Amino acid sequence: MKDMIAALTIAGHHGGLMDVGGLPSDGDGTLMTRLKKPLTGDLDYTAWQTEISVNNVSLTPAWLSPRDAFGIQFYTRMLFSCLVDADFIDTETFMQGAPASRGGDMDMQTLWEKLQAHVKPWLETQGDDINGRRSEILRDCVAAGEMAPGLFTLTVPTGGGKTVSSLAFALAHAARHNLRRVIYVIPYTSIIEQNAKVFSDILGPENVLEHHSGVEFDEGKDAEDPQVMRKMLAMENWDAPVVVTTAVQFFESLFAAKTARCRKLHNIADSVIIFDEAQMLPIPYLEPCVAAIAELVKHYRVTAVLCTATQPSLNGLFRQYAPELPPREICRSADELTACFRRVRYAMEGTLNRETLAEKLLEQRQALCIVNLRKTAREVFHLLPEEGRFHLSTYMTPEDRARVLEDIRQRLKDGKICRVVSTSLIEAGVDVDFPTVWRELAGLDSIIQAAGRCNREGRRDPADSLVHVFSLEEGVPRMIRQNAAATDIAIDGQENIDAAPVIRRYFDTLLRLKDKQALDVKDIMDLCRMLALRSVAEAFHIIEQDTVPIYIPTDGNAEDIARLRRGEVSRALLRRLNRSAVSVYRHEWRALCEAGKLEDAAGEYGILADRSAYDEECGLNTTVESGNALWL
Repeated sequence: MKDMIAALTIAGHHGGLMDVGGLPSDGDGTLMTRLKKPLTGDLDYTAWQTEISVNNVSLTPAWLSPRDAFGIQFYTRMLFSCLVDADFIDTETFMQGAPASRGGDMDMQTLWEKLQAHVKPWLETQGDDINGRRSEILRDCVAAGEMAPGLFTLTVPTGGGKTVSSLAFALAHAARHNLRRVIYVIPYTSIIEQNAKVFSDILGPENVLEHHSGVEFDEGKDAEDPQVMRKMLAMENWDAPVVVTTAVQFFESLFAAKTARCRKLHNIADSVIIFDEAQMLPIPYLEPCVAAIAELVKHYRVTAVLCTATQPSLNGLFRQYAPELPPREICRSADELTACFRRVRYAMEGTLNRETLAEKLLEQRQALCIVNLRKTAREVFHLLPEEGRFHLSTYMTPEDRARVLEDIRQRLKDGKICRVVSTSLIEAGVDVDFPTVWRELAGLDSIIQAAGRCNREGRRDPADSLVHVFSLEEGVPRMIRQNAAATDIAIDGQENIDAAPVIRRYFDTLLRLKDKQALDVKDIMDLCRMLALRSVAEAFHIIEQDTVPIYIPTDGNAEDIARLRRGEVSRALLRRLNRSAVSVYRHEWRALCEAGKLEDAAGEYGILADRSAYDEECGLNTTVESGNALWL
């Protein structure tokens, strides 16, 4: 085989990339097994030798070493992306008679000029107050746009204006270095929707593409709108100037094998990529994620920015995969800014029981309490008086969570009683401002994110804006036990637990507590070294698919629920129904089925049959008695 990369790409361009293989035990699905399989039948396959002219130019770049297995599998996916996207577009053009338009058509220079006009008054602001410091951060980002491409960090405290400032760096840098697009990678859809709106207001909605599970298109009606149709097509291959997507979508695509999932990869090259809330990079896949970022920066003209208020300690991993690319901090006074933007004081409260915690919350007219488990949130909520109490968790539908958040914001504004018990979903990107916050012990980054919901607007004296950190009697859940242990070590004896040295100590400690296997739980790097491309794709799932959506019937979705019952399932239908869905673990879904609470759909989803199992205050009650199902 003269060119294995070309062979993998061509062999997979319809059915998807496969493992290279080579051993008899590898089965029939590998490239080597297929190449060794003798042709059968009377057909003559030799005609291609005279019909197709194959030149001798290698598709393998000079920088790609034959010993660099990770680089080879990465480059194979990039080449595969070029082929399958061209194949799709050629077919589309043939069927329609002309090339279809995708995304917006403004270049980076034009978009940079639009942003400059928007931020011009901010750039002129001076002083040591909050607005002056935000302007200083913005100026640093604009100036850093001139720097050579590579790997950057942008460490900005909550309230420092990092959304617009990071966009300023991205557009200034892309315009300066002739890069083609800006890609924002964000952990939560709630933040994506907020950021995408900010970007759309500044740059024009036609230039900003959202790609995540919450984006809804009606493939019939929306196809009639040329602007919407352009976005629908751009979602297929990210052919748009500014792309806002999830970490799940981004990283799982980089390690994918299917044609549709890989189409976008070649359009990641020549980009500025902003990893917002970089501390949320998934620890179980941290090593392959860092290796992928390093590969993009080294060989695909990508500039990557790790953007957060709590910068993770990734220098060791980046030194391993890109020793020639030390991260450069964009913000010149990053360590000093925390003190400037500090709007809270932290108080360590020790161990409490639920009743004492509820009593503490009752001492405040307005308070936010964030706990680690949904079960705990429900229990503490029910210990509070009914007036002005609210509950937030993922047991509630997105529709109900949005409604509750609007009620919370209005009561906070009006000065009414407002006590909220929530899981961590409220921590990142949810714009609420409480005079005090209670946070159950967790990772330090989570505690600091929770503090961003206290005195958010800076209207109160920081000395009177307390973030209380407490433990519950049953201890920390196993899944975050190491995070909590690293927090205890980092904050020991520290008054300002959000100071940059404390944050660095936390992440350094956390990575020490995690063994190497914990940073690559599925052995992705070993699979990459074996060029097991399909096996990598099957193993790399940031969110394990062990959950099942349950659709909650409402007056507003009755027609869509009826379609679902009739089996008229489509992507557009499921996206609409996501607004009234709750995802549960499979064991919870089975228990609800056995208790007769659901209409079963062969394990793919459920429709809630017993409306008493869901209430608008606390969402879905998964604690049920089994044995009540009626089987016909």
